[in-house]
Amino acid sequence: MVAGARFSGPPLQNVAMFLAGTLLNVATVLIGTTLGLLVGARMPSRIQNALTAALGLFVLAIGTSMAIQIFGASVPAGDSLAVLAALLGGVVVGELLHLQDGLEALGAWFQARLSRGSEPSRVAAGFVTASLVFCVGPLTVLGSLQNGLSGDITLLSTKSLLDGVSSIAFAAALGPGVYLSAITVLVIQGSIAGLAFLLSGVMDAPTVTAISSVGGLILLGVGLRMLELKALPVANFLPALLLAPIFVRVADAVRGALA
Repeated sequence: MVAGARFSGPPLQNVAMFLAGTLLNVATVLIGTTLGLLVGARMPSRIQNALTAALGLFVLAIGTSMAIQIFGASVPAGDSLAVLAALLGGVVVGELLHLQDGLEALGAWFQARLSRGSEPSRVAAGFVTASLVFCVGPLTVLGSLQNGLSGDITLLSTKSLLDGVSSIAFAAALGPGVYLSAITVLVIQGSIAGLAFLLSGVMDAPTVTAISSVGGLILLGVGLRMLELKALPVANFLPALLLAPIFVRVADAVRGALA
């Protein structure tokens, strides 16, 4: 996430920029679903695992580059502590709210609701399963925020590749209902990116840097999960993104009082 970046140019061009990552994600889901329906289950699982591992390494690299921004020479003193406070406070809130457990329970609830006796609806199961996988992870929130705040689609490009590979497997197993998940991706990611775009003009550089650094730390957790090194409950860390701007303002007030 580029700290302090702002959109410029005609309004329609700006709209296209903050939706670019989401539209790319929608395209990869549609393409992946088509390939999945055509090739069936012919893609070996070892290739899928290898692609996921490669993306996991890339996510770790992106997360590291984002997290260390808070230690830059131009970052005000105390903002690194603000990021730490946001991360610690955020994970406490997430644990108290059981966000990770809630997301997993949501998936189980949908699957139960879609069952007809002992046979689930194939189209509905494909739609809901793919939608949950594509839209409830931290990359959805972080990537959409990045795209909306700065126009950068790096995270959503990575997510798009991952979703494209996943949609091949989902379509092969669950059928054409996976196509409908592209609508969910468009609505949810587009809404988050649009809200971030509207707020980008009122966020100063230190605030964007703090959000980016917290997001980078959460991404490290995502990468560890993708590589199956540590199953961190990364969804429980998401409230830290909301706390980061608050703690940065507190750090700024403390600096002003001590000056």
